[in-house]
Amino acid sequence: MTPAPSPRSGPAADPAPAATTAEPAVEPVDSLILHATDNGVAQLTLNRPDALNALTREMRERLVEALAAASADPAVRAVVLTATGRGFCAGADLRGAPSAGERVAGDVARMIQNGAQRLIAAVLDCEKPVIAAVNGTAAGIGAHLAFACDLVLAAESARFIEVFVRRGLVPDGGGAYLLPRLIGPQRAKELMFFGDAVPAADAARLGLVNRVVPDDALPGTAREWAERLAAGPTRALALTKQLVNASLDGGRGAALTAEAAAQEINMTTADAREGVASFVARRRPTFRGR
Repeated sequence: MTPAPSPRSGPAADPAPAATTAEPAVEPVDSLILHATDNGVAQLTLNRPDALNALTREMRERLVEALAAASADPAVRAVVLTATGRGFCAGADLRGAPSAGERVAGDVARMIQNGAQRLIAAVLDCEKPVIAAVNGTAAGIGAHLAFACDLVLAAESARFIEVFVRRGLVPDGGGAYLLPRLIGPQRAKELMFFGDAVPAADAARLGLVNRVVPDDALPGTAREWAERLAAGPTRALALTKQLVNASLDGGRGAALTAEAAAQEINMTTADAREGVASFVARRRPTFRGR
């Protein structure tokens, strides 16, 4: 819902005016979301650097499709989400959106549910571990896209901005769900009430990111982490992700019941059998994601 900050004027500025031509040029979405899979790792790269990778509706839908495909593909065992240029994602780009016309009660809620919330759910529900490699500014839905990932690596130049309050808007895209679970309600309110930019080092201290690395080390570190995950017991990781994500939404009884059920399911996998056999044989396990 939040407009992206202007790439020319910084995150606090209003979006740049629309082009004067009647029909703006439309870039092919395949060039805006780069997708490559190698050695069990699917890398999704936002590739709209001139707009700080602000998300169009088409880009968002392609990400949702790619995450669903990675979740279902046994050849994919980890996902890296990153971007080109100096920005990770400046938010949602609404400048190319169709005119709203007469608004009916429920239209905005439906738009959010079918848009930003679907994207965040696609990350949370992906059965493969998803690593965010945040290479620059992550604002609005861009910040929430990173926070929804299982692990977050940030370049030293990265920063995170809850930009919604600057536009007089309520945070959407799962922000009020994600942030309190990561840093607690009071810290979450501070970020959302003031909308200040949080540098990568401060984000690490707050618990928003796992690790901060030099800018030039970000791609290699993300790749190293992803390949370690891709060599792991894929189904066990999927079930672990599911348990952790659900743990704060229910009581102890429900969490322990879910844990036992997950272990019951996991013990039917080939990787679980390999893990036990390798322990008995005192050798390194070879997991195949089955």
